[in-house]
Amino acid sequence: FKLDTPIKDIPEEALDAILNGSDEPFKLQNTPLGNASNYFLSFPGVLSYLQAEQGDEAISESRNGRFQNYISESTCPECQGTRLRKETLFFKIAGKNIAELSQMDIGALAEWLNGVEDRMSSKQKQIATEILKEIRSRLGFLLQVGLNYLSLNRSSKSLSGGESQRIRLATQIGSQLVNVLYILDEPSIGLHQRDNHRLINSLKELRDSGNSVIVVEHDKDMILSADHVVDIGPMAGRNGGKIVAQGTPADILASCSLTAEYLNGHKKIDIPEKRREGNGKNITIKGASGHNLKNVSVTIPLGKFICVLGAMIMGSNLPAKSSCPSLLVTKYTPDICL
Repeated sequence: FKLDTPIKDIPEEALDAILNGSDEPFKLQNTPLGNASNYFLSFPGVLSYLQAEQGDEAISESRNGRFQNYISESTCPECQGTRLRKETLFFKIAGKNIAELSQMDIGALAEWLNGVEDRMSSKQKQIATEILKEIRSRLGFLLQVGLNYLSLNRSSKSLSGGESQRIRLATQIGSQLVNVLYILDEPSIGLHQRDNHRLINSLKELRDSGNSVIVVEHDKDMILSADHVVDIGPMAGRNGGKIVAQGTPADILASCSLTAEYLNGHKKIDIPEKRREGNGKNITIKGASGHNLKNVSVTIPLGKFICVLGAMIMGSNLPAKSSCPSLLVTKYTPDICL
């Protein structure tokens, strides 16, 4: 076949080689400087390439978006999306298999595990004692950094940058390493304000274990909890880049930097007295389910600044993900329904 041959006209064997690759290397001819030379090259297939690119965190969002045009997701009829062999699901502890436990929020799972021995036989207790101890310990680290609302079966690509950092942070707390320099970039992203103290205490625990922790942050609680603060300014972008103050939080508060003015309350972002009217149009989202959203329906006015919040609001970005087939997004105008 040729490069302009329609896919429907490509022989089945050749199409399989294009999609899934071939065990036999391809013979290619190169003519550098006019001298012909032959060499053999293996081809893993288009599907392998797309899967590798999709799982690469270094790939830009725009490139990943292009790949999504060629990839669709569906639930495996054999495992029903658990990604586990059916034989594995036959084994249960206190009436639940590993897939059911993985679907539970970490907070709920930790609570369930607290009384699980009461529903086990003496032989099961003997087998599970050390295993349960280790599981509780690891869940404790995740709870410590404010991730009680996540479930263990959450895909990594659905996590915010702050959540990914906090998971890695929980792993490091559990490893009990010393003399390590940790650098975190805004780990509080996606964390509700009420759980800030958990994250700060975890960072202090790393410090107290004999490590150094550098955090790039704009959160007030984090700044005031630090042992040493470096304030870079005086403004942002090309108007910044210089150290305008450093020292203890008290030293920063006593300085004349822009950060100090906001921390001291001399400057603040005022709550607007008047709100925008919007353009009279709405987007209605019906039956949004995913992560911790439970069949949510909401009407969002357009032409306004909309804020979605909550103590455990992971999944609030789902309406923006048009690739989710579970959502029905309808745009309303006074006369037209699109």
